[in-house]
Amino acid sequence: MATQAAKSGAYLYPIKGIFYFLSHRTLWKPLLSKLAPTMTLSVGVIAFMFVFAYLPQLAVLVFVNGPLAAFTTILLTLSESSTIITLLSRNFLIQDALVDTFDGVLVARRQTTILSEGRQLKSGNFNDPIAKLGKLVKSPFEKFTPKALVRYVMYLPLNFIPVVGTVIFVLLQGRTRGNSVHTRYFQLKKWSKPQIDEWLKENTAPYTAFGTVATLLELIPVASIFFAFSNTVGAALWAADIEDRNTTMTEMTIPKRHEASKKAE
Repeated sequence: MATQAAKSGAYLYPIKGIFYFLSHRTLWKPLLSKLAPTMTLSVGVIAFMFVFAYLPQLAVLVFVNGPLAAFTTILLTLSESSTIITLLSRNFLIQDALVDTFDGVLVARRQTTILSEGRQLKSGNFNDPIAKLGKLVKSPFEKFTPKALVRYVMYLPLNFIPVVGTVIFVLLQGRTRGNSVHTRYFQLKKWSKPQIDEWLKENTAPYTAFGTVATLLELIPVASIFFAFSNTVGAALWAADIEDRNTTMTEMTIPKRHEASKKAE
């Protein structure tokens, strides 16, 4: 899996997303429209968690992690804060803005054919991709589900294992995060759940690599809102490269089950 992840270069897309986002100011509009409320939410949640959750968790982790407890507890508290911020912001604040950002990148990369499956596009040039976005035809990303929250809580005890447990915890979070980064792309491709599951199973390593880097970036206090958008940009760039067959991840652009059904027809 490590070899497959390295070969795919998927772990680079969150970094590419940062530079692409910073260099394309027209993509900032969705972020700027949601910046104030999301920053307020982020600061409030992080402050609350460090005041009320940090010391109790440190008192427990110090018995299993020793001198490293301070570091692992900080990482754990940030991870918990990130989960809460993601749960609240994606469901109530920035979901539409993230979809606009993802779709805007597809417009900038001239992937309008696939994008037309999910929203109307206005006339005009490509200098302002956000301005070309029209009404949504299909509902966007899936919302944060109770199942994901339960899975997160189940993973928390891993942090009691010194160092290795924390690393495994982050990797598992990365895998979960990675499986959701192309929800919009799969929707535009009109893939069924079995087809999506097949694709994700075949490409577990690349998606875990992307998700792990994205998770680590979104753990950074306050800046997590920026990285939520830059990671979305990275995911859209990755989707565009898959469409252009400009990735070594796989040459398969349609899951095999779909191909088989097409042949049967």
